[in-house]
Amino acid sequence: MALAAKGLAATQVPISLIAAEQRSAAHLDRNPQGLVPVLIDDQLVLSQSLAIIEYLDELHPEPPLLPADAAGRALVRSAALVIAADVHPLGNLRVQRWLKAEMGQDEAAVQRWLHQWMGDGLAALEAFATSHGGRFLFGDRVTLADLCLVPQMYNARRFGLPLAPWPRLLAAEQAVMAQPWFAGTEPVEP
Repeated sequence: MALAAKGLAATQVPISLIAAEQRSAAHLDRNPQGLVPVLIDDQLVLSQSLAIIEYLDELHPEPPLLPADAAGRALVRSAALVIAADVHPLGNLRVQRWLKAEMGQDEAAVQRWLHQWMGDGLAALEAFATSHGGRFLFGDRVTLADLCLVPQMYNARRFGLPLAPWPRLLAAEQAVMAQPWFAGTEPVEP
């Protein structure tokens, strides 16, 4: 989404998490952590969504994905980190597999676990959007936080989490999806 929002062309290489392609030797050479995404820009190989988005924002400042003021940037980063650090990792396939294989949890227990922790994070973001939002999570421009939100709303639906309790998040998601550059950035079903 960040590439599209910036109007940047890139060659995308799909990595199937279901088929464990992220554990292939070729991908591990790019990212020893065995995760996605990875951005390769000339000799720079960069992982982690937030680092990639901020790198793109610094190289291509228009349109900005962070506010101009320090307080605004800190608030947007804070909201993005709720997603990147607290919500997103818990829904990763590797976490779900671990809960099943190592903790002996069945599908229903894993789903309850996901609903609990995703719900807590989304509730915190709803409060953030209520305090700081406009059309988006923070004001009336797409930010780094919105780019993190959209995939997590997709994941919440994938895991059957009812989203009605978070109308501000739903509105921010729809506002991002209405952007002219958004088409073609939607997640691909496995």
